[in-house]
Amino acid sequence: MADVIIAGGGPTGLMMAAELRLQGVDVLILEKETEPTRQSRAQGLHVRSIEVMDQRGLLERFQAEGKEIRAGGFFAGLAKAWPERMDTAHSYVLAIPQQVTERLLAEHAAALGVEVRRGCEVVGLDQDDDGVTVELADGTRLRSRYLVGCDGGRSAVRKLLGVGFPGEPSKVETLLGEMEMTVSPEELAEVVAEVRKTQLRFGAMPLGDGAYRVIVPADGVAEDRATPPTLADFRQQLRAFAGTDFGVHSPRWLSRFGDATRLAERYRVGRVLLAGDAAHIHPPTGGQGLNLGVQDAFNLGWKLAATVKGWAPDALLDSYQAERHPVAAEVLDNTRAQMQLMSVEPGAQAVRRLMAELIDFEEVNRHLIEKITGIGVRYDFGEGHELLGRRMRDVGLKRGRLFELMHGGRGLLLDQTGRLSVAGWEDRVDHVVDVSEELDVPAVLLRPDGHVAWVGDDREELLAQLPTWFGKAAD
Repeated sequence: MADVIIAGGGPTGLMMAAELRLQGVDVLILEKETEPTRQSRAQGLHVRSIEVMDQRGLLERFQAEGKEIRAGGFFAGLAKAWPERMDTAHSYVLAIPQQVTERLLAEHAAALGVEVRRGCEVVGLDQDDDGVTVELADGTRLRSRYLVGCDGGRSAVRKLLGVGFPGEPSKVETLLGEMEMTVSPEELAEVVAEVRKTQLRFGAMPLGDGAYRVIVPADGVAEDRATPPTLADFRQQLRAFAGTDFGVHSPRWLSRFGDATRLAERYRVGRVLLAGDAAHIHPPTGGQGLNLGVQDAFNLGWKLAATVKGWAPDALLDSYQAERHPVAAEVLDNTRAQMQLMSVEPGAQAVRRLMAELIDFEEVNRHLIEKITGIGVRYDFGEGHELLGRRMRDVGLKRGRLFELMHGGRGLLLDQTGRLSVAGWEDRVDHVVDVSEELDVPAVLLRPDGHVAWVGDDREELLAQLPTWFGKAAD
């Protein structure tokens, strides 16, 4: 019996599995598809996801296959400059196709010993006080202590649980795909620039290998959303908006997406949990979907591992929903707002012009980009220092960098006083005595996901906080 079965081997599931394996948890991924995806619907990692990769020692691998960009336009396509003074050591977006992200995460998970079984579709589940029984389409039954549904917006796990998925259905639909063209790059750029003056859901981006990533509004909303569009559909819609189909041919993959916005009512039912698109769906405006799922996994992984290992405080696993459900709700709201700002209706365009003026203020620009890139998140840990509940940015120390000390996924006490102790929790928390010119507090206690659990220099206060996140002290 596995400790944890994960349904879904996309970025969220792979990140979840890797986080669990860091703590020695036995993990099995069940993936419905028989081969890795060829589609790259997501095109980059935002700042918080970049930090996550750095915290686990993966960033150099991603940087080698991606491109750092600091262009504006991530909020509703409003073309403003990348903000200054971002609260991060990684003030950029890493352009990298989803296909590459999945491959790199799969390599990371495999190196940690994660088993992935492909062609395994979950069709049933049953749980009791001791574990979860998962039934596959071929009749196979598997047993685990916990199950995590990372199986996308049409999540079988969520449906089998009977968890409500309230929100709004798609009102508009967009075609997305990769294909080649016969038109010259110069003519393409000229036409696209003209169309995008009024239609922001239109574009064609060169991929550098003879193909283009094409996006164009669809002709209504398809009855069967699982059926991919045809090249003829793309040609028709390109002619409708641009007056030409650019000679598109040789498609690599074709897909569609809508603007449905839904949020699971619960992220946990007993021994079964939901993460990523299984827990929330929203329009891709701002490129937040993949990032939100990876960050869900980063929040849940260490908590579930602690529960499996037996040292988790009673409320730790429930803190996953308490922390991540509000984050997803905010993402749904900002994508709703962005979709309204991208509408061609006169009222929406008037609001867009006003928003363009407001984003000229550096504080507004930075606030919106920090919201989209995930570094504005602050979990509710109660009253206290302004760092409390926020993730700790990477800071330089006398003996290196903070994130270099977090690769193992353990808690960390960064102690600039040298007078504190984690005695009794050494198996879960590293005690680092070092100083940083970038940190003006005596000490910080960091959870394995890098969020600040305590700030100060009082030993008794520290001893009161350690059990909240790391359980009882060892005998």
